Amino acid sequence: MSLKNLSVQNKTHKFLFSKLKNKRISQIYNKFERYLSINKDFIVAVSGGSDSLALSFLGKIYSIKKKLNVKYFIVDHKLRNNSTIEAKNVQKQLKNFSINLNILSWHGKKPKQNIQSVARDKRYKLLIKNAKQLNIKNILLGHHLDDLLENFFIRISRGSGLNGLVSFDQNTQYQKINLIRPLLNFNKKDLIYVSKYIFGSFVKDPSNKDDKFKRVKIRNFLKQLESEGLNKNKFILTIKNLKIANENIKFYTQKNLVKNTFFLKKKESVILKQNFFINSKEVVFRSFTEIIKIIGKKYYPSRGKKIDRVIKSIASKSFLKTTLGGCLIKKVNQTVIVSKE
Repeated sequence: MSLKNLSVQNKTHKFLFSKLKNKRISQIYNKFERYLSINKDFIVAVSGGSDSLALSFLGKIYSIKKKLNVKYFIVDHKLRNNSTIEAKNVQKQLKNFSINLNILSWHGKKPKQNIQSVARDKRYKLLIKNAKQLNIKNILLGHHLDDLLENFFIRISRGSGLNGLVSFDQNTQYQKINLIRPLLNFNKKDLIYVSKYIFGSFVKDPSNKDDKFKRVKIRNFLKQLESEGLNKNKFILTIKNLKIANENIKFYTQKNLVKNTFFLKKKESVILKQNFFINSKEVVFRSFTEIIKIIGKKYYPSRGKKIDRVIKSIASKSFLKTTLGGCLIKKVNQTVIVSKE
């Protein structure tokens, strides 16, 4: 690096760290550092909203302090006419803080149903693809406390089981990439404060106010509950208690996956031994769900009703084969084989 560039970098770092003189910003960053606690390079997933801009700043400070390499990506879904302009504006905004934002574009046919869900899957695939190309194992996501509560109520509205209700973890892994949510214990108000104080403005996605989406309906419902005295901390305590029970079931699910499966051809197919299905209903359900995710190469699992239906079909003597979640499931004697469709 030339002396000129080094001088510019030092000035930028000094400018960024000067923001920590604000007591509230400093407290938020210190909390962020405690919750992140990694010493490897990482990627920050940016949307342009208050949450991801706050994450961009906090991640930048963290990378400088820990001397880590950090990459920033925003996905242009091209679902709205001005999405590309918005992505470029966020790119320019972050450049003022020596944050080089890369734009990833989602090309191809756009969905007419389950738009947010499909867009989320595409976003994760693009991020993970680039993480692997860069040999970076960690992706930071901007989900926060309000997202955790929204997800809990969305799962309730779908009739989800215990695993679904508490599925929003701070650390998860997909295709050997760590998906980290360091803001999961942060209130949205704090993140809005960081974004406004540091960047001055942020993108407001109009779909966040469109109540044709279930997430927006739930968000509005929670706002109404909050105005009537909803205690978020009580809900968080409930979720934590449910997670403890969930961990016990996970233990037996993992045991079943280790003892009663045999993977072939780099996890392109798997043989399920007869004993795979001789477990409690919940353990069988979770084990089979995980198999469909692994073989189908999906981040999110298939719907519970579909999983249940296939498991019941497998138990019948007349079952031969079916498809689910990008997988072909067939029965040979008493053995079940799941392969990529």
